[in-house]
Amino acid sequence: MSKLSLITRGIIKDNPTFVLVLGMCPTLATTVSAVNGMEMGLATMFVLILSNIVISLIAPVVPDKVHIPVYIVVIATFVTVLQLIMQAYLPSVYATLGLFIPLIVVNCIVLGRAEAFANKNGVLDSALDGIGIGLGFTISLTVIGLVREILGSGAIFGWKFIQGDAILAFILAPGAFIVLGYLMALFNKYIKK
Repeated sequence: MSKLSLITRGIIKDNPTFVLVLGMCPTLATTVSAVNGMEMGLATMFVLILSNIVISLIAPVVPDKVHIPVYIVVIATFVTVLQLIMQAYLPSVYATLGLFIPLIVVNCIVLGRAEAFANKNGVLDSALDGIGIGLGFTISLTVIGLVREILGSGAIFGWKFIQGDAILAFILAPGAFIVLGYLMALFNKYIKK
């Protein structure tokens, strides 16, 4: 498999949101706007890339009986580093995403890629897989957030272009499910061609 296909596979064929249907908690909860979706995707990508690299390095020496707990500790370490960086340098982003940053530890995208890919492949391939899956997650969260923001508040990346009321349901939980369902159907129809 080529290095480029490792990245593109994560964006298209193995898209964590639209194809693998992983990470639904942050997908539905943080995509009220495109900016929030993008920030959550980038935060997850940071943890995903670094944990994939470390797990690919330590996998040969970790016994099978304890590999999942060890991987969770590695992931939790990078989530803690991310939290500290965000609190120090991006406090507004940290305040917006709040509870969902610590939940990256149990995000099945990150642990799933550690188990399915990083522990069986080399450092470079694992890093590229992390980039591809992270980009796929970031793009999908940004698109979901963009659609919800346009329909729910008449804005794009915070810039309001429709004055007055928009469709409130798209900012609420039902709107997240509706947008996710339609985008998932469109995405899967497109990639099956």
